Amino acid sequence: MNRGILFCTAMVFAAFEALADGNSHFDVFANLDTGPGNVTATANGRIIMSQHQFYQPQYTVVEYKDQTLLPFPNKELSAADSTAPNKLDSVLGIRSDSNGIVWMLDNGMRSGVTPKLVGWNTKTNKLQRLIYLPAPIAPKDAFVNDFALDTHHNHAFISDPAGGANAGLIVVNLSTGAARRVLEGHKSVVPENVDLVIDNVPIQVKTPAGELVKPHIGVNPITEDLANEWVYFGPMHGLSLYRIKAADLVNESLTPEALAKQVERYSDKPISDGISIDENNNIYLGDLANNAIGVIAPNRQYRQLAQCPRLSWVDSFSFGANGQLYAVVNRLHRSATLNGGDNQSKPPYFLLKVKALAAGLPGR
Repeated sequence: MNRGILFCTAMVFAAFEALADGNSHFDVFANLDTGPGNVTATANGRIIMSQHQFYQPQYTVVEYKDQTLLPFPNKELSAADSTAPNKLDSVLGIRSDSNGIVWMLDNGMRSGVTPKLVGWNTKTNKLQRLIYLPAPIAPKDAFVNDFALDTHHNHAFISDPAGGANAGLIVVNLSTGAARRVLEGHKSVVPENVDLVIDNVPIQVKTPAGELVKPHIGVNPITEDLANEWVYFGPMHGLSLYRIKAADLVNESLTPEALAKQVERYSDKPISDGISIDENNNIYLGDLANNAIGVIAPNRQYRQLAQCPRLSWVDSFSFGANGQLYAVVNRLHRSATLNGGDNQSKPPYFLLKVKALAAGLPGR
């Protein structure tokens, strides 16, 4: 057998091995020393990530540039020990829009400060918008986590799992800064009675009294289609994905009862964290219990796109400038917070490139 045939044979076997291992739909784009939270990408190619508060990071938001993590938007606002006015405390949700504004959702939980939505203009390198989310918009047990940006209606739709029974969505008018809490306690946002078990180990939280509790977390994953028509969301601990029209969410004349009637169950889903959507309405999500990336097709059927031990808590998805899909791996289930106080989570963590089925919108 000549060298060319040997090379081709080796390539074929490598391809089959990749398919068997579930690796054919993603690549590790970067190894990270600190656990990422969420990721977004701007239209001009900048990659911005929040740093997960469970790992007590030095900076709450960073930019991945030239294989280095740089504080974003600067050290003064991103550093954990900063005393600058309006500093970022604990950002998880992060999205960018077509105007070059990176929106950061600061849950304020590290320091016990009021949650806020912060818009930073990457073109002028200045603060664009600062919107506080005080109680009762964000109640005492709020954990504002992720959000979808709607540039047509100029609104943000925030998921807040809160204490579970009082989970809800927060609708923010980005023009006026006015915010409303909607669908609180609705079946589409409260957790189902399902436990998350990864690698045969259940997720457990240690209470101040030392008791181990299996948490059930409400609404977390949320995204909106590229036509700004439908908002898709559901409880993290839940096996259903729901949707509602953005026009109904922004319609302040609808009563809570009338708004609730506009919610429809869309499809099955696994226990999942962040999600995104492409131009063909394929919805991408992390299948946490199975170390996998999944997709819900337009026919509303769920299937796994990739499965691999390296896909250990895929947390967030965001499309980039050239149609590529980014995601992060942060192994939250091995952190002290979700592992009964025992920190077994170690680097490297990952920034992934996922082979999407179609192109998407940068930042979404």
